[in-house]
Amino acid sequence: MEKIESNELKDTRSGFGAGLLEAGKMNPNVFALTGDVTGSVKMGDFKAAFPDRFIQVGIAEANMVGISAGLALSGKVPFASAFAGFITGRVYDQIRMTVAYSNLNVKICASHAGLTVGEDGATHEMMEDLGLMKMLPNMVVINPCDYNQTKMATIAAAEYNGPVYLRFGRPAVPNFTPADEPFVIGKAITMNEGTDVTIFATGHLVYPSLQAAYALSEQGFSVEVINIATIKPLDEEAVLKSVAKTKCAVTAEEHLMNGGLGDSISQLLSRRMPVPVEYVAVDDQFGESGTPDQLMKAYGLDMEHIMDACKKAIARK
Repeated sequence: MEKIESNELKDTRSGFGAGLLEAGKMNPNVFALTGDVTGSVKMGDFKAAFPDRFIQVGIAEANMVGISAGLALSGKVPFASAFAGFITGRVYDQIRMTVAYSNLNVKICASHAGLTVGEDGATHEMMEDLGLMKMLPNMVVINPCDYNQTKMATIAAAEYNGPVYLRFGRPAVPNFTPADEPFVIGKAITMNEGTDVTIFATGHLVYPSLQAAYALSEQGFSVEVINIATIKPLDEEAVLKSVAKTKCAVTAEEHLMNGGLGDSISQLLSRRMPVPVEYVAVDDQFGESGTPDQLMKAYGLDMEHIMDACKKAIARK
């Protein structure tokens, strides 16, 4: 396989900010709301361009979700954004009852997700959010892999009519997907074709999965890498088609093992096509303070651990 390299590092939260600005230009009904973290969630450009469509709620995330529901009922397209730990765990009841149950056109946008919040420590390292959100009926769950994909996913979320959970992060990470590649909700993207094992990766784990696949190819392994940017609805056809060929799988995500992408993949395969599955995820523990790179390595979310998981899955066939 050809090695995918990226010389550009950009944070996915800035991709959200760029996508939100474009969505605001395309649709005058797009509104932006935040809970006292305008700069952190990159809403500054939207605020400057459309001050009459920007609402600073303050440290009141539950109220922000309620206001967003009211805006949606008035025909607006509200994007409510804060840190993942605050806009999911702190206001789960409001999201569940006001947004998901009512099937309202509200976009819940979560920055600073996962271990890569780094030095902010365990209280901010939200690794349960994908599970919380995907269990809600009517909720679409999106976890893009880089700046470009986050920008396009934000635009796609604005065009979609219904509740969406959009997850993105703080650190600068490789930006490697095509800048203008349309984002199709519910569709997986095959990044590399292979025959020995399939890696289903999401978010910040897509790039190291590609690096792992290249390293394994130099050892004689043929590795398929599929970018699952939409956790829900899961592209079941793409998953089953790939596993029918490789006969084993690895899931890679910056999330707890419980409730994340791995659970969705394994649930599907257990019903339709039982094969060995190895997880690259955080195993039932909270995070701690450290740099993003230190934490990803310490919790087993780096290229080397992905390679090991692939070899284990292949050996179990």
